[in-house]
Amino acid sequence: MSIISSFTRWKDPSGAMSLTDHIESLRWHIVRALCVVLLAAGWCFFHIEWIFTHILLAPANPDFISYRMFCRLGKILHTDALCMQSATISFQNTELSGQFMMSFSASLVAGIIIASPYILWELWRFVKPALTEKEIQRTGGIVFWMAALFVAGTLFAYFIIVPFTINFFAGYQLSPQFQNIITIYNYYDTLNDLVLGMGLVFELPVLVYFLSRLSILTPELMRRYYRFAVLIIFVLAAVVTPPDWLSIWLVAIPLAGLYHVSIWISAAVHRVKNK
Repeated sequence: MSIISSFTRWKDPSGAMSLTDHIESLRWHIVRALCVVLLAAGWCFFHIEWIFTHILLAPANPDFISYRMFCRLGKILHTDALCMQSATISFQNTELSGQFMMSFSASLVAGIIIASPYILWELWRFVKPALTEKEIQRTGGIVFWMAALFVAGTLFAYFIIVPFTINFFAGYQLSPQFQNIITIYNYYDTLNDLVLGMGLVFELPVLVYFLSRLSILTPELMRRYYRFAVLIIFVLAAVVTPPDWLSIWLVAIPLAGLYHVSIWISAAVHRVKNK
């Protein structure tokens, strides 16, 4: 990279990087991140059967750890709402090459999740030269927090939201004459959307931090629309969980707590800016 950069980099008299220089730098950051993703995806592809059996299909098994933990919690709270019985799911493949292509798709997504800390680090390396020394000090741990929040969101979805969602929708029937036979693509897409979507939702504190730094978002504004945020959170929780208040609260409380943390972060940023 240093040899190529020595021929391609150019700076104007003021020392600022040109647009071509920025594009060249971004290109190599993307290439390195893509190489790590492909290496992780390749490793996942050679272990895809184990990944499907023990990770992707685990929430569809009655002995999944979340079902056991929720049942124990239900006994402590003296409620049967949390003691879920996993619905029996019959999967089917409707395409000749469906399972083979699914292994590629699942390997790529797993590779992106595994390589996400490195991807964020490359993004940070690209943005870092544009920051001042004080900004670098204040955002020095941003890569760690972004990676930690993303992982926390995926784990929250996988162990809490996914079991509720699968248990409810797989067991829901309009009539006993209808049988739920789910395609592997439908199951995988649902699992993928919930896990990756919640991983991105948990990045809310980081997004609030940067928007507050740019004075686009203020803690007063977030407090003003707090009721609307809570309403959206409860609607989201009601959609992905069975129709009982205990499970809805179980999902909504962590998300509402995340919103409260974001308000606190915005307030802290504005206190520093006012000083």
